[in-house]
Amino acid sequence: MRFTEILNQKTKDNQGTRSPFIAFLGDSVTQGVFEVYEKNNEMKCVFDSMYGYPEKLRQLLAMLWPNAPVSIFNAGVDGSGAPKGWERFQRDVLPLKPDLLIVCFGLNDVHYLNEGLAKYKEALHNIFSAAKQADIEVIFMTPNMMNTHSDYVGEGPILAPHGPMFAQRQLNGEFDAYIDAARQVCKEEDVILCDCYAIWKNMYEKGVDTTALLCNGLNHPTRKMHELFAWQLVHTILNN
Repeated sequence: MRFTEILNQKTKDNQGTRSPFIAFLGDSVTQGVFEVYEKNNEMKCVFDSMYGYPEKLRQLLAMLWPNAPVSIFNAGVDGSGAPKGWERFQRDVLPLKPDLLIVCFGLNDVHYLNEGLAKYKEALHNIFSAAKQADIEVIFMTPNMMNTHSDYVGEGPILAPHGPMFAQRQLNGEFDAYIDAARQVCKEEDVILCDCYAIWKNMYEKGVDTTALLCNGLNHPTRKMHELFAWQLVHTILNN
């Protein structure tokens, strides 16, 4: 990747080279949302971006390239899907011209089912194409699995119905269809893929209770599981 060259150049010429710059475009997981709970008949979220994978990646890169401090911009937004991400990319990310763009969508898009799949693919095509035209390197990171059972979901009237619904979409192949579509778009646009979803699926197929790795019992990975994202992104950066 050209991004490693930028890191090395910054190491050689710390004062004369701008800081390597990564932008992250995604949903609540990217933003750094963890637990969810109900209060006053509303769903509330715990925001803790210091434990999210963008910050963890920044820290890992600082360990590997200590003389090349990386700047990050987090454009993750709770509840966002790829179409809204395309809007934010044009408004918030593109004018900044980051060296590297890391994109992660799917967890919210899947709830639009078949009607949303075409829009999901179109938005990813738009983001990737526009980034390439602006000479921005792109990595698409597939998300984590959603829950496969409802044992860890709260019993409140707002949260409780989400457990069976999310599990159905995870287990009946609907979410797999979105991930497969994203992989295909990456292939068509020649975008580097960091396939974390495949790792989660492998763990699940080997008997791991992956739902226990979701701090809201639905779709938000625990703080420790954000480390998997960060390390896989490091692996992707080093091997492409």
